[in-house]
Amino acid sequence: MTISETQQQIIDEFSIFDDWLDKYNLLIEMGRDVPLIDAQYKSNNHLITGCQSRVWLHAGFQDGNVIFTADSDAVITKGIVHLLIRVMSNHTPDEILSADLSFLDAIGLKEHLSPTRSNGLVSMVKQMKLYAQVYKLKSNS
Repeated sequence: MTISETQQQIIDEFSIFDDWLDKYNLLIEMGRDVPLIDAQYKSNNHLITGCQSRVWLHAGFQDGNVIFTADSDAVITKGIVHLLIRVMSNHTPDEILSADLSFLDAIGLKEHLSPTRSNGLVSMVKQMKLYAQVYKLKSNS
């Protein structure tokens, strides 16, 4: 599935609900499915700065694709990182780097997050794209 197709799938899932309380509940449910980071990567080296809660993110590279795993100590944040992983994991560095992530605006997530959670979201996206950039450079050398 392409990044665009996955984004559309998420938009469709969130569009079922009108109330943001229901959307938050969906986000919490999704957080239960986040591909969990291996315990060895749950360290300060993999901690994303700028997040209200603690979020650990790890990226691996397999068959030309970046594979993300994560964990967080907050259920909403776990849901957010799950969405990002769902969209960007198992794609090439170029696909990740060129992804516009328009689904974040389409589902209204950015406007319904607190400023600190919104900063955390930006930090997560930045870190994922940074991993993609590193793997792109490694694979080109």
